[in-house]
Amino acid sequence: MAEYDRRYATAVRTGAGARVEGIDAGLRAFMLGIYNNMAMGLVVTGLAAMGTYYLAATNAAIAQAIYGSPLRWVIMFAPLLFVFAFSAGVNRMSPGTARLTFLAFAAVMGISLSWIFIVFTGASITRTFFITAAAFGGLSLYGYTTQRDLSGWGSFLIMGLIGLILASLVNLFLASSALQFAVSVIGVLLFAGLTAYDTQRLKVMYDYVANDTVAAGRASVMGALQLYLDFINLFMFLLQFMGNRE
Repeated sequence: MAEYDRRYATAVRTGAGARVEGIDAGLRAFMLGIYNNMAMGLVVTGLAAMGTYYLAATNAAIAQAIYGSPLRWVIMFAPLLFVFAFSAGVNRMSPGTARLTFLAFAAVMGISLSWIFIVFTGASITRTFFITAAAFGGLSLYGYTTQRDLSGWGSFLIMGLIGLILASLVNLFLASSALQFAVSVIGVLLFAGLTAYDTQRLKVMYDYVANDTVAAGRASVMGALQLYLDFINLFMFLLQFMGNRE
């Protein structure tokens, strides 16, 4: 990823990623593939989350195992471990295998997010989802169409992401409402920036995979993973502000 980031910054500065919008059918197909894969991931996550919640709601033993036993820590951190393993091994996978692995990851993420149906009302979850979708769409469109070089945001956003993860882990034990509020505010701003940044980065990536079908297939799945994570995190941080608690 570091090597690609360097290529991305160079490409944007030198104009290698510039093109007349609406003409390059290959780029449109590439980006459409990314969004389609991302959408499939979100559907799988939603179904897995609701299925896990309803299963727990009808079986006290399962509810206790998922939400009240040490297993909850495994469920909580499983998506993080999964995405690291997936990112490390994706270059050895076929595009089809990478897509199936991504969908498996989305299912694991859904299981880990099923608790939101216990804490927040269904109406507020639905409302926040559509607000997130609208915000994500606007930010991604900006990243795709802007002529501004967003590559300079990379280091700042990655540093912010690391700090956000550490603060979130610390607050698991402190349970500080003030720290949670600060984390939520920073999280919304950070993933708003990442959505635009990642979209432009994926647009530039097309120049490097356009002539390699297998590489383009893998890049489509990894691009979907990046935007999926931006969407999920933006949704979760907005839910902290907008969600009505049960």
